[in-house]
Amino acid sequence: MLNASKDLLITSLRSKLDRARGLRDGVRVRLEANKKDLQRLESEETLLAMVQALLQKLIDQEVTSGVQAVEQLQTEGLQAVFGDQDLRVRSEIDLQRGKVSVDLITVQKHPDGHDIEGVSGDSFGGAVTTVQSILLRVLILLRRGLRPLLLLDETLPAFDTNYVVNMGSFLSKLCERLKMDILLVTHNEALVEAADRAYRLVNKNGSVMAELIH
Repeated sequence: MLNASKDLLITSLRSKLDRARGLRDGVRVRLEANKKDLQRLESEETLLAMVQALLQKLIDQEVTSGVQAVEQLQTEGLQAVFGDQDLRVRSEIDLQRGKVSVDLITVQKHPDGHDIEGVSGDSFGGAVTTVQSILLRVLILLRRGLRPLLLLDETLPAFDTNYVVNMGSFLSKLCERLKMDILLVTHNEALVEAADRAYRLVNKNGSVMAELIH
């Protein structure tokens, strides 16, 4: 009886040992698998960080390039329209919460050497703001690859008569250079004269018709 009990105890202990070894081997297998997963995830994290850095650099370059185009076109437009004033546009680029923030600052240099600068709507009145707004819309059309057609409905009411002719000439040159069309609705004869083609809406027998002027 004593030997039989001893044999049963030994058999039970061996069985438990085998199970323990099996569990140990299973843990080792899972540990190796987890190590490989950890190495893979670390490699992916490194790769994603590199991709993020590359994308951020490309975005910064795109923003910088776009801002430079805005500065150049807006400065050119302001100087063409307001030839008696020394106006230009510069940008302030900032990173806020991981996003690029751009402010466009209008600068006016006076003969005595001091500058006045600020957001055009606050510091320079409606005429300057109107020119900048139109040019921003032109740039958006070009950057987005949209149809090069700009619609302006009585958009230039704030213009002094001294600048209307300059604006009409500038818009005409802009269309020619950028291969785009501008459909402008206006009562201003100076803008009508600057257009390549002009129509007058007339009421004939209760119907509105477009009559070619030139």
